[in-house]
Amino acid sequence: MDLKQLRYFVAVAEELHFGRAAQRLFISQPALSFDIRKFEDQLGVQLLARTNKSVALTNAGQVLLDEARKLLQQAAEVERITQRSAHGLAGRLRVGFVNSMLYRGLPRAVQRFEADHPAVEIILREMNTGEQVQAIQRQQIDLGCAYWGTFPAEVVSTPIFSEPFLVCLPAGHALARRKSLALDALEQAPFILFPRTVSPHYHDLIIALCVDAGFSPVIRHEARLWQTVVTMVGFGMGVALVPKTLQHAGDARVSFVPLAGGKKESPVLSLRRTGDAEPVASRFLEYLEAAAQENVKP
Repeated sequence: MDLKQLRYFVAVAEELHFGRAAQRLFISQPALSFDIRKFEDQLGVQLLARTNKSVALTNAGQVLLDEARKLLQQAAEVERITQRSAHGLAGRLRVGFVNSMLYRGLPRAVQRFEADHPAVEIILREMNTGEQVQAIQRQQIDLGCAYWGTFPAEVVSTPIFSEPFLVCLPAGHALARRKSLALDALEQAPFILFPRTVSPHYHDLIIALCVDAGFSPVIRHEARLWQTVVTMVGFGMGVALVPKTLQHAGDARVSFVPLAGGKKESPVLSLRRTGDAEPVASRFLEYLEAAAQENVKP
């Protein structure tokens, strides 16, 4: 059974006349009669009751007519969506994201994009950077939003934006009310940091910042998510350097103080398969960049 056979059958079933149906389909009547008979033979059922003067649907033909109309409509819709998807106007976009992207404008970008492109469905999947790389390699996601790292050849990374680090302190800390803070003021403080196995880039970057300030940080605790780091600081378990966007987490138990002496930036990257030029992903990145920039404004 193919779509051509269904179209031929629907035309005859609606016209109940082989001549009119053939004219509608722009084919000869003998060719149409032959194809319908062949179709019935393939199905092993009679679809049309024929006499010299009339054509009528059998019970099986009536059932098939209803289903054939649905199938032809679905086929037309699939064709339309496929054509629109090729131009980035429809389809599904699977996006991997690290948790902190929820505070970097990701929800707002999704809402705006889907409002402007209602035929595109955004599917979000929370993953750390390493999981996103694997998912891209396995074609399980189309786009990643991740931290800095070293990536295999089949994954290309592009900076989306960067934002300054802030010092995250318990609200009652002696330094919490400062307008800015030199990093060496934290020389004796216990730090909360990512394990190197989870995020080698951030682990090494924060240690390097401290070393540049003249000390090696005392790493007391480790956590796998920025939000966990902030929560642990709120419980008075240590201090941390966190991206500025984390101040939107809404935890009253912590204070965020800018670093003195120049910007220390936290980068965020988009991840895609090498050679992937899907317009829908590129368009969504424009929305994400705009929303992220709104989020990091003073």
